[in-house]
Amino acid sequence: MSARPPFIVVLLKELRETVRDRRAMGLVLLFVLMYPMLVGGVLQQQISRATKPEKEGIELTVIGAARAPTLMTQLKQKNVTIHAVDAMTQEQIAALLRSQKTAAVLRLSDSYGDDYRSMHPARVELWYDSASDNGRKVGDIEHVVRSYGNAIAGARLLAHGVSPATLYPVQLQKYDTGTSASRSASVIGTMLGMFFIPAFFFCLSTAVDSTAGERERRSLEVLLAQPARPLDLVLGKWLAAALLSIVGLTLELIIAHGVLKWLPLEEIGMSWRLSWLDLATVCVTALSLPLFAAALEIALAINAKTFKEAQTTASFAIMIPMVPVIVVPMMNLTTATWMYLVPVLSHQTLLRELAKGQSVGVLPFALTFGASLLLALLCVGFTVRRMKSDRYLMAI
Repeated sequence: MSARPPFIVVLLKELRETVRDRRAMGLVLLFVLMYPMLVGGVLQQQISRATKPEKEGIELTVIGAARAPTLMTQLKQKNVTIHAVDAMTQEQIAALLRSQKTAAVLRLSDSYGDDYRSMHPARVELWYDSASDNGRKVGDIEHVVRSYGNAIAGARLLAHGVSPATLYPVQLQKYDTGTSASRSASVIGTMLGMFFIPAFFFCLSTAVDSTAGERERRSLEVLLAQPARPLDLVLGKWLAAALLSIVGLTLELIIAHGVLKWLPLEEIGMSWRLSWLDLATVCVTALSLPLFAAALEIALAINAKTFKEAQTTASFAIMIPMVPVIVVPMMNLTTATWMYLVPVLSHQTLLRELAKGQSVGVLPFALTFGASLLLALLCVGFTVRRMKSDRYLMAI
């Protein structure tokens, strides 16, 4: 008889079976790489868009370009390529914009020249498709037109002996004291929470197979016949599933940290200043999350009669921790102590505050670790109680 504690024997058995399960290992590898690469890809796309050369810029179709030669000159100085065309109907303009061949259509009214000379408002129409990817380009065109109008207004005031400064009785100057690190954490706050969601996926296959799967295969009865308490069986299965999730989550956080460190976030006014020591602290604090994830899935799976039923129930339960991770950042709530009591949301909040370069103190770390651990122990206690009931477990 082995000198090892019974729960260690069960733990090693489950780990051997998990390593042999290509599906479980493939799932771990998928989620280890998926979220860091997804976040990196989104940020890289923003960086590429922000660093495009201006000369790749703006194609503008102008109707009646000859009526405003000075405006056309200013647009060309801003790297706007002018395509002068004759009159077009609204349907023709809409069709041209849908073709994505031009960023916008600028139409000068037929009375533009007369209105300009008589100092009446000269009407200029800017047509664009808000559903296209030319939003920034349209904003640039609008800025040039407004600047042109302001310059004309200033010149007319000077001609009448009035200073253009009278148009601006209040001068507003803005000073942004936010650091690039705090902007980064705010912008990618929701993404940070998604780094911790895979903790529930890493252990899903192992947790379900070692409970509902064995129950369906009738091998759980053999384990119960062994000289091991239900507590030893639950601990072994729980720790095996949790260990797989711990390894997967740690690797994922390391890869995500490396990706964010490597990206030139400065190009979009952001930065990632989390140190490797901070990351190590987050990983240690996050150890209780895989323990909770594995305990929750085992508690749900032990109630299922088949593997498929357990997998469906556990998969649905995984969606619940995702809700506050998505909703809370959208509500722009100020960081509060209660956030550190909600699994996943607490980890997201903690990582975001650290990424801002702020000192969070010991309490957030303790609450983040303790809340998930307490829930994990409650789930384990529930599973042990269920496993002690032969009538419930054998469905008789």
